[in-house]
Amino acid sequence: MSVSNTTPVFAVDEKNLVPVSDHLNQLADIPPSRMFLINKSLKVYVEKNPGAKVFDASQGDGGASLPGVPRALLERAAQLQIEHGTAYDMPFGTDAYRKSVIEQYWKLDSSSGWGPANVLGTSGGRDALNKAYQAMMALGHGRQGDLIMVSRVPWISYNWGPYGVGANVLWAPGDPAQGWAYSEEGIRESVKFAESKGRKIAGMIITNPDNPTGMTIPVEKQVSLAKTALEAGVAFVLFDWMYHYVTDESPMDLNAFLKFFTPEERKRIMFLDGITKSLGGSNIRNCHLIADEAVLKFITARASHGVIPTFYSLAVAMAAYEIGYLEAAKTIIQPTNASRVVLKKLLAESGMQHIIGKGYYAFMNVGEYIQAKGWADSEPLGQYLAENHGVAIVPGAFFSPFGNDWIRFSYATPTERTEGAFQRLVEGLNSLKG
Repeated sequence: MSVSNTTPVFAVDEKNLVPVSDHLNQLADIPPSRMFLINKSLKVYVEKNPGAKVFDASQGDGGASLPGVPRALLERAAQLQIEHGTAYDMPFGTDAYRKSVIEQYWKLDSSSGWGPANVLGTSGGRDALNKAYQAMMALGHGRQGDLIMVSRVPWISYNWGPYGVGANVLWAPGDPAQGWAYSEEGIRESVKFAESKGRKIAGMIITNPDNPTGMTIPVEKQVSLAKTALEAGVAFVLFDWMYHYVTDESPMDLNAFLKFFTPEERKRIMFLDGITKSLGGSNIRNCHLIADEAVLKFITARASHGVIPTFYSLAVAMAAYEIGYLEAAKTIIQPTNASRVVLKKLLAESGMQHIIGKGYYAFMNVGEYIQAKGWADSEPLGQYLAENHGVAIVPGAFFSPFGNDWIRFSYATPTERTEGAFQRLVEGLNSLKG
């Protein structure tokens, strides 16, 4: 390079520089997630009622409300770590992990055209999603400020994760009577709406079972929604299947699912899964992203300068896959399935409008009680129930304003805890009308 060492030099060619923009000054502040603080209000109840039972129906964490990852798997993972050593691994994880995900977990047939090179290990679901959003924007329409489309009442971090990496979030049309589910017409309307605002949709997230509503989307419907989105010009569709093992049905079959899509369509779909929910491994931070090899090469290059998953997190997953995942996760799956049966009966008897599909959650309409108290939405209800009735739930208002009259109730607990939590909930709600 002929430039003098006394002259500052850009690290990339000037034609490749990030354009100057003052839009960062205009962005809304990203609030911290209140999900980590909800159950703190239970301490107030305990202080008022020493020795009294409390019920945490806010948890999306089987490591807190259920036994979590079995000790034998943690010990097996520790042994794998000892054998593996503590040197750097690749930004995607390790070859052994990739092979385990494909061959032992998904049992993916080579005829799919996808194999170990289509797997990226990540430090949990949020890490995977942030990496996916960046790929969607760069490889889709090549622009920041485009949209990530989510459901009308989405998981909290779907609202803010994309925004933090330069994408805007679009809530798709949805009817509460249908659980705010996506529709093909709603997808097409969303694409038209985006175009009217000078934007495009870089990606769409389909979550099954859903968080927060718990709604389950049949395979055929997931395929139809995705194909509609791709045909309408949505650059990528990501299937978040983090809860799909925690059901009383068969988990998703990636072999069968991929057959619905052409090789060209497969370049534009991604799949997210991991051990957070079904194994209760929230603080293990293991997730994997499956996508087209070109997409993963893009993500891996950037991950080499960013977040690389720890080997121990990969090892816990591999230990679970070794013995068969249904066996490994039964201490989470079985009590959750049993509690779902109990809660369905209780909800039916209560007459309360609700959504309860599979996964961890039921979504309940408590608008009449909120109105009776004169509250604007369900946010103060969360604190009231915890502090005065010893039961923690998640206000639907946390997810989006369309959930203002609703609450999320987790039944990822033993049946007796689920029954107790629901009884306290009903007592607390009825007290608002007293």
